[in-house]
Amino acid sequence: MRKIRIFEHISLDGVIEHDGDYTYGAWTTPYRSPAGAAALLEAYGSNFDLLLARNTYDIFSGFWPTAGDFPMANAINAATKYIVTNKPGSLEWGPVKGLSGDIAAAIRDLKSTDGPDLIVVGSSTLTSLLLDQGLADEVVLITYPVLLGRGKRLLADSIGARELAFVDTKSTPTGLLINTYRHVGPLKS
Repeated sequence: MRKIRIFEHISLDGVIEHDGDYTYGAWTTPYRSPAGAAALLEAYGSNFDLLLARNTYDIFSGFWPTAGDFPMANAINAATKYIVTNKPGSLEWGPVKGLSGDIAAAIRDLKSTDGPDLIVVGSSTLTSLLLDQGLADEVVLITYPVLLGRGKRLLADSIGARELAFVDTKSTPTGLLINTYRHVGPLKS
């Protein structure tokens, strides 16, 4: 059985939105470093597949195939990409497989197969579904030392409170904290 591991780049006040048309643009860029990239790749593990929503796949497919020859790019390009999409026939950056229909059931089926861990990056709508349905095993928050005030948050407002158990933390010279948590389930009140 595979594990589903969610990775999110997040500000201290919970904003995950960056790049594109976001007010503060590429706010994560000043904190990138070779040490941070190495720590993140170590957190991903030596062998993984990707589970992405369509929008994140489209963004990644415009960057990673031409990003160059370095460990993170090589690992991401080699990974099988499982994409939640209504247009599975339009996926070109592979290896790739589309997931459509009853997404929760399709992900349960995928999770029950043998294979490497499934890494979720970005894909905030998918992240909410995975946590709400109890399909996520771990949440890895790459926390940046910034407060942004507004922007897209980690979870949709419709998702109930979740309980996480601390597993590990690593820091980088630029102030990033890579915190790993095990998903426990709904918050007990």
